[in-house]
Amino acid sequence: MTGTNRKKQLVHSWNWEPQRGRILNLIANSLEINLALLFGSTDPDENYLSFITKIAFGLFESATLIKDSETKDALCRIIGACATKYHYTAQSCASIMHLVHKYDYVVTHMADAVARAEKKYADGTLASYLIREIGRSNPKAYVKDTVGAENVGRFLVELADRLPKLISTNIGVLVPHFGGESYKIRNALVGVLGKLVAKAFKDFEGDVSSNLVRLRTKQAMLEILLERCRDVSAYTRSRVLQVWAELCEEHSVSIGLWNEVAAVAAGRLEDKSAIVRKAALNLLIMMLQHNPFGPQLRIASFQATLEQYNKKLNELEPDRCAESVLDGLQSDNETYDGGEVHNVIMEEPGKEQQESLTDSVPDLEEGIPQKDSSVPDIGNLEQTRALVASLEAGLIFSKCVSATMPTLVQLMASSSATDVENTILLLMRCKQFQIDGAEACLRKMLPLVFSQDKSIYEAVENAFVTIYVRKNPVDTAKNLLNLAIDSNIGDLAALEFIVNALVSKGDISTSTISALWDFFCFNISGTTADQSRGALSVLCMAAKSSSGVLGSHLQDIIDIGFGRWAKVDPLLARTACIAIQRLSEEDKKKLLASNGSRVFGFLENLISGVWLPENTWYAAADKAIGVIYTIHPTPEILAAELVKKSLRSVFICSGGDDLQNDIESSSADILTTVQVARISRYLFVVSHVAMNQLLYIETCVRKIQKQKLKRDKLGANGIKEDDTPKDNINAELGVSASEEAILDTLSERAEKEILAGGSNEKYLIGLCAPFLTKLCRNFSLMQKYPELQASGMLALCRFMIIDPDFCDANLQLLFTVVESASSETVRSNCTIALGDLAVRFPNLLEPWTENMYARLRDPSVSVRKNAVLVLSHLILNDMMKVKGYINEMAIRLEDEQERISNLAKLFFHELSKKGSNPIYNLLPDILGKLSNQELKRETFCNIMQFLIGSIKKDKQMESLVEKLCNRFCGVTDTRQWEYISYCLSQLAFTEKGMKKLIDSFKTFEHVLSEDSVMDNFKSIITKAKKFAKPELKLCIEEFEEKLTKFHMEKKEQEVTARNAQIHQQKISGMEGCAVARNEGEVSEGSDIIEDGEINDPSMEEIAQSSDSEVNRSGEYSGTSSEVTDMESDGTEVQSKVASKSRATESKAKVESCEISSSTRRSTRSKQKDRTLE
Repeated sequence: MTGTNRKKQLVHSWNWEPQRGRILNLIANSLEINLALLFGSTDPDENYLSFITKIAFGLFESATLIKDSETKDALCRIIGACATKYHYTAQSCASIMHLVHKYDYVVTHMADAVARAEKKYADGTLASYLIREIGRSNPKAYVKDTVGAENVGRFLVELADRLPKLISTNIGVLVPHFGGESYKIRNALVGVLGKLVAKAFKDFEGDVSSNLVRLRTKQAMLEILLERCRDVSAYTRSRVLQVWAELCEEHSVSIGLWNEVAAVAAGRLEDKSAIVRKAALNLLIMMLQHNPFGPQLRIASFQATLEQYNKKLNELEPDRCAESVLDGLQSDNETYDGGEVHNVIMEEPGKEQQESLTDSVPDLEEGIPQKDSSVPDIGNLEQTRALVASLEAGLIFSKCVSATMPTLVQLMASSSATDVENTILLLMRCKQFQIDGAEACLRKMLPLVFSQDKSIYEAVENAFVTIYVRKNPVDTAKNLLNLAIDSNIGDLAALEFIVNALVSKGDISTSTISALWDFFCFNISGTTADQSRGALSVLCMAAKSSSGVLGSHLQDIIDIGFGRWAKVDPLLARTACIAIQRLSEEDKKKLLASNGSRVFGFLENLISGVWLPENTWYAAADKAIGVIYTIHPTPEILAAELVKKSLRSVFICSGGDDLQNDIESSSADILTTVQVARISRYLFVVSHVAMNQLLYIETCVRKIQKQKLKRDKLGANGIKEDDTPKDNINAELGVSASEEAILDTLSERAEKEILAGGSNEKYLIGLCAPFLTKLCRNFSLMQKYPELQASGMLALCRFMIIDPDFCDANLQLLFTVVESASSETVRSNCTIALGDLAVRFPNLLEPWTENMYARLRDPSVSVRKNAVLVLSHLILNDMMKVKGYINEMAIRLEDEQERISNLAKLFFHELSKKGSNPIYNLLPDILGKLSNQELKRETFCNIMQFLIGSIKKDKQMESLVEKLCNRFCGVTDTRQWEYISYCLSQLAFTEKGMKKLIDSFKTFEHVLSEDSVMDNFKSIITKAKKFAKPELKLCIEEFEEKLTKFHMEKKEQEVTARNAQIHQQKISGMEGCAVARNEGEVSEGSDIIEDGEINDPSMEEIAQSSDSEVNRSGEYSGTSSEVTDMESDGTEVQSKVASKSRATESKAKVESCEISSSTRRSTRSKQKDRTLE
């Protein structure tokens, strides 16, 4: 091998990587020793320092190199030594700022280098120089340099974290940047203040004056943090709230400031930005978790304790002034920061607060801790004052959090998943600390389990398990049954959904199921009838996912549900009926075999008897009839007997012809002999039996179809049953298809016969139809008995759902009642029934669409709410087309009831997701109809703002620009001009959309004289300038000048037109003067004066009116000039000159008129003289 080859091999075999760190450390070591002997002076040669720092900063540019800890440490030492020890500060600072601006991964390492230099050499020159350099920079430079702004911001926060005391002395040079436009710099400064408040003022040694300066500096920082909560940028507001949460976690917020921060957080819950609301929710969670007032924050507990200690304080200080004790609370937490004083009230609250949420949720039954009647002596007067002040602060905090409950309920209905999830977390924390109202708010969380957002469903489920499912099965069972007792229908449906899911997952164990049975069977001492019913309700819910849950206690369900306890709690019988319906098919057969007759006997007694109170009978009878049609082998026979019994109880007759005659001749006279309640019950029974009969027929048809489908499937798979020759012939002849036709025919016939008229008892339900119709048409009777009208109209609606002919015949009656009934319950029921009828018979209801929309204007809140729900269901499920009345639904966006407004918003939100967003096509029609209605301007603007906000596609926005501009040509009302221009201002303009607006100038140039219209166009231009490119920006500026020019011209034209009108009026006045003068010449009433002059009184009046006309002209001209004062100086001068010239001209004409009249008078006088001579 030659020498050259050997040399090349050595070069290629050299590995530089392991040596780099070692060599850099050697360089760092050389800089840290005394180099005076080497260079002959204290500092090395500047060229040498420049060479070393250039290499060091160059290596910092490599993200891979600085990942090596040895290399990074050596580089930090080199930079620290050069910049601090050898005073190479200015050059090093410039290099650091360059790297920080350019590379984001350098930020943390540079902060480490600066902090190490300060620590090693006890010299903060480099850090101070960097802070001043950043402070001197132009805030506007960070607006476009977003990357540099973010890196510099992070660098400041890192420095504040490492060198808090040093940064606190230089913070003044950074504060002016709070006025800059870059929100990233403001965010960073907020973070810096948070670090300084938490770290810069601890363990501070100094005299009294320095301590005072320190406290003032800290107070100023806290005030800035509070002020920044109202920053224009949502990102900054969010960051401030995050900083406050960090300060609460580090116990850096004093009690004196605690409630101020809580109030800010509570207010930000209603912020328009989702990220701010999220930060506010997290801040409140953190404040609860680290609150200095104790593990339970019930208002009643604080008030009781505060009252006791106020008495104690009054005893210690009888001559105490009336000022609030809060004035004596220390502004900082050095003296009384919640230490020993709080421990007098509660024992070790810190331990309770540190527990996990899952383990620390207290039982509701624990209640408020009992206080001793004797107040413990906690010390001297000052300590008592501090304690009372702390209790007052705690009471205020508790009230503040409790007052947010209505807002939290609204946030749970938010379209933002983060709002919902964090609200649930906050409510869980509130329940942990027993905040008033938290339990009720958590109940309203239950319906969120139906959310299509998986994260929301999981949040609700986790919260439910955390709060209600305990390690002790009895506690879990008790929590669940209490929920079932107190929940409404909607909450029960949600609870059933959750219980069903948790039973499937095993979160609700078999031990809990056993505990529920113990509560139902009264095996646990102290169990009430309500608790027994609640336990059975939960067991019915669990039976949906585990059908065998109820089968093991069939006898208990019958004995307790239909026994003496049913009379104690009437709703228990209803719950027992639900349990029987939830039985598995096998358990139903067992029940029929063992206790069938007993069960049906009790059900018959429940429906026909009078032992149940009126308010619970309907709910129990509803389920009882459902049970009969669920488990009875021939339900129609038993149902017929029930109808007959109910009929006899009303009319006290045995049936037959007499009964038929009574029904046909029924009128108001019948009600004079029977109780209204019994007629109501009869109508309920007969209509509910009719509905269940319809469902029974459909169920039978589905069973037959299912069997046929199964048989056809087996045939298709080649599996043959025992076919007879007849079956084979039928298959060849295609009899299978005809079977379906026969089945459909039989089904229609069976449904028809439910209400078919006739005298035979076979059509028993049909006998009631004529009587029911006559009853509902007797409006005077219905008005006299509202409860009878409710039952009658409900029965009528059920009959209408069954039969299309009966429906068609009574639609007019139904709409008359729904519009004119005095009872809002009746109108609500009819509105809901209209939705069912529209689903079943859409062609019959189609002509009545306008009347259905009219329910949205009903004065009753419940009717409007049901109308919104019904129409939303029909439209969103494509059962009703969006007709030209959708503007009525749009008006409900601004309904005075928030619940209705939210439902309307939800409707339009879901409608916008369908197809290509129908709202885009509906918007012009909605705009036109709302413009013609007498709506407040604010209401109109809010509605259109919401609707336009649901249109997201750029093409649709651009098309709307053209459509709205074209509408200007078709309207002459200034109010509509303003509305159209407002809608334009709410659009999100793209470059193409802006060009379309500019090109459509001719369509709206005639409306530019209106100031409100011009303001809307100015708003469009202001927003467009923010996103416009240079070329488009030039076009927008030209467009703005054009708009302004036309606006001024239109205003001037209006002024000129007004002045011309005034001038015309003056001319008309002078013409009238001439006519009056001519009449005066021949007037017999003219006076003859001694010198021969004729004095005509009418001429004096006309002259006076002319003078006054001139004066009015001058006044009007002044007014006109005041109008033009808002335009330009030149225009104003022209207007004044024109006004003065017009006034002068008018006055000259009047004077001319007066001279000529006097000349004529003298001439006539001379002629008179001659005649006399």
